[in-house]
Amino acid sequence: MNQDSKHDQIYAQPLAAVADFRFDESVAKVFPDMINRSVPGYSTLVNLIGVLAVRYVQPGSRIYDLGCSLGASTLSMLHHLQGVECQFVAVDNSAAMIERARVLLPSNSAGTDVSLICADIQDVSIEDASVVVMNYTLQFLSLDERLAILQSIYQGLRPGGILILSEKIRLPEPEQDERFIELHHQFKKANGYSDLEISQKRSALERVLIPETIDTHSQRLLQAGFARVDTWYQCLNFVSLLAQKS
Repeated sequence: MNQDSKHDQIYAQPLAAVADFRFDESVAKVFPDMINRSVPGYSTLVNLIGVLAVRYVQPGSRIYDLGCSLGASTLSMLHHLQGVECQFVAVDNSAAMIERARVLLPSNSAGTDVSLICADIQDVSIEDASVVVMNYTLQFLSLDERLAILQSIYQGLRPGGILILSEKIRLPEPEQDERFIELHHQFKKANGYSDLEISQKRSALERVLIPETIDTHSQRLLQAGFARVDTWYQCLNFVSLLAQKS
């Protein structure tokens, strides 16, 4: 996955004005390095998504990776689901990400089809799915768009199907939230990011990434129709929820 990646230095030099963060070519080039140095527990999460897929996949169904970036979760599920006939649909609205994902992901593997689509996830119809993955993607949608996409996913799932929703979260108490933000910054510093890089990246994200509490996410998933919601993974202020359709 790292064969075509580079070291992330996007925010290493002082910028006169910090633009809103975008998943453009400059980010796509360094994305594996960026995500692993920025999101605690990311590689473990991706591997465990493959394990969950084994438990919940329904043969002959579709598996969606919404906001797939370079396709790490799709690749993990392909590895764990060898021999299971299903169709993968990986979607991202960044052309740069999709272009690089085409190099990294096989078009077919032991009877398993992989379709890569460059589109907004709101414009993709979810159909006959048993597993849907949305890693750190909902947080980039405006608050008033979030329920609708979850309802669309719910409607497109088979009975017993699941949504794996991974998000950066806000803690309910301000003091607690600030403590976890500081711990996250320490994690990034331990991975080689400077105070300048951390500060400029935070400024780039603050208008486009809107985190919410676990309770807000859980209540919205229940409102969308899911029968149960469990927090199955957490590392600092990054969590993954497992929502199942009855």
